[in-house]
Amino acid sequence: MTAATDIASSAVSVDAVVLRVGADGAEVLIHRRAAEPFAGDWALPGVLLGAGERISDAAIRAAGKAGVSAAAVDGVGQLVVFDEPHRDPRGPTLSISAWVAVRGFEPSDPETARWVSWEALPPLAFDHTRILADVRPVLADKLWRDLTFTAALTGSEFSVRTALDVTRSLTGSDVDRGNLNRTLKRIAVRSDRESSSGVGRPGALWRWP
Repeated sequence: MTAATDIASSAVSVDAVVLRVGADGAEVLIHRRAAEPFAGDWALPGVLLGAGERISDAAIRAAGKAGVSAAAVDGVGQLVVFDEPHRDPRGPTLSISAWVAVRGFEPSDPETARWVSWEALPPLAFDHTRILADVRPVLADKLWRDLTFTAALTGSEFSVRTALDVTRSLTGSDVDRGNLNRTLKRIAVRSDRESSSGVGRPGALWRWP
């Protein structure tokens, strides 16, 4: 069998890193697998890439396995390819990871799908723990640099507190508020409105130009 034949016989999956802004900053959506292998285990939602299907469309379809409707998706983009030959017990499978930012979605049953913080991930099926470990710094690097990704995650208007929490959750470290404010002044516009949590002074709101 030739190398070309080996490549052609490999399946390609698209694993969706579904994100939202929650109480812990950027949170990840996981779901329980319904089918073998790893039936009943927590995992990222994923699908096999269909013939002629775009990666972005497959990522949205994958998010649907965790209950996310296409209408709830604010943005999608490709991340990292994982090619470890034994990552799937069914045979050689390339995995293309993709971010999917959603808004207004809450799983109907937390036993089948739920949002989790990066610091509280349970054991995941396949190599999905590694996928999240590897894409986390990629997402952190995109934040405030890739405005398509950032705006999809934060929404059209966001507070300084949201900016701090999202940055902290993706970087896994404390945030220099001064540096972040300078970044926001460079790429976003200060809103005429202010946010209020009901505690302390109102905070600044920012919007995308």
